[in-house]
Amino acid sequence: MIAGPSSSGKTTFAKRLSVQLRVNGLQPMAISVDNYFVDRSRTPKDENGQNDYEHIEAIDLPLFNEHLLRLDAGEKVELPTFNFQLGKQEYKGNFLQLAPNQLVILEGIHCLNPRLTEQLPMDRKYRIYISALTQLNLDSTNRISTTDNRLVRRLVRDNQFRGHSAGVTMGMWGSVRRGEKQWIFPFQHQTDIAFNSALDYELAVLKPLVEPLLAEVKPDSPQYVEARRMQEFLSSFLSLPYDLVPPNSILREFVGKSSFRY
Repeated sequence: MIAGPSSSGKTTFAKRLSVQLRVNGLQPMAISVDNYFVDRSRTPKDENGQNDYEHIEAIDLPLFNEHLLRLDAGEKVELPTFNFQLGKQEYKGNFLQLAPNQLVILEGIHCLNPRLTEQLPMDRKYRIYISALTQLNLDSTNRISTTDNRLVRRLVRDNQFRGHSAGVTMGMWGSVRRGEKQWIFPFQHQTDIAFNSALDYELAVLKPLVEPLLAEVKPDSPQYVEARRMQEFLSSFLSLPYDLVPPNSILREFVGKSSFRY
């Protein structure tokens, strides 16, 4: 079970873990927690009356636990597929049955929350927390914020793969951070192992990709002051071409041209 805050590299970590487990003779199977969303009519609401998709009750917890228990007992289970256009679960003949040497990899923001897998015994779980815990300082008194590191990753990824401007991504960042504080950070101590996905060279690689995006934030934008702060922060780094990044690097999840499919 793999959990971590936004842009920590959970997806690539899960894929690389799967490869390494296969090298060691195991046959891991991935299950997407997103396919267990409740029908949209049952989605919890936030304080503004909007659908709160980050709430744990947005997951069909009874069905999810039932399927995990049955899979752990060696039974065949038909997994749901969530239709995001219609906002409901569908069944398309996607059956799964685990062999003795197989295990399930779960990745998502709630994977450390005991409620997600409350019916599964603890000795059947292995919990992994991942985050970009930056180890570098700008100087003896100024550290590099882990949150800033993740925001730079997300700005580049959202532009590359979702077509979002820096203003749009930064406008959503406050909501993302509130979700992390409520649903991820309180459970980070309930883990078997923590993995640091930060790379010492990554801000040098991300700098030439993110600076043009920050420069597009106009003075009349609510995100203007934050964009200027980020530009000043990045001025402390030299640039590196992202072609130097290995194709299986966790950084490729954000800059593109990964050897993995997402």
